Amino acid sequence: MDGIRRTNDPPLLILTSLAAGPKHGHGLAKDIEYFAGVKLGPGTLYGAITRLEERGLIEPLEAQNRRRPYRITKAGIQALASAVTEMHQLAEIGASRLGFVLEPST
Repeated sequence: MDGIRRTNDPPLLILTSLAAGPKHGHGLAKDIEYFAGVKLGPGTLYGAITRLEERGLIEPLEAQNRRRPYRITKAGIQALASAVTEMHQLAEIGASRLGFVLEPST
């Protein structure tokens, strides 16, 4: 997950979705739209899935009714945890420099 992290970064959104449990492509797209308000087109979604799988951050499960679910791997959990930590630190610094305090989410 090198480079600038954006809240609409497809790999980051996919890992976040899969952290809640395995999902197939359509389920990922719906979950991401729900929690992030981002609509990923099929090319973007499946391109990111392919790259995440190639990097060992997610893995496919056995197909169910012609749909292939994916799950996050241990390496994917570590990558997501690192990204979330970095984003949290950046948000805290940005908030401090803007003069406001971030409220903890529940």
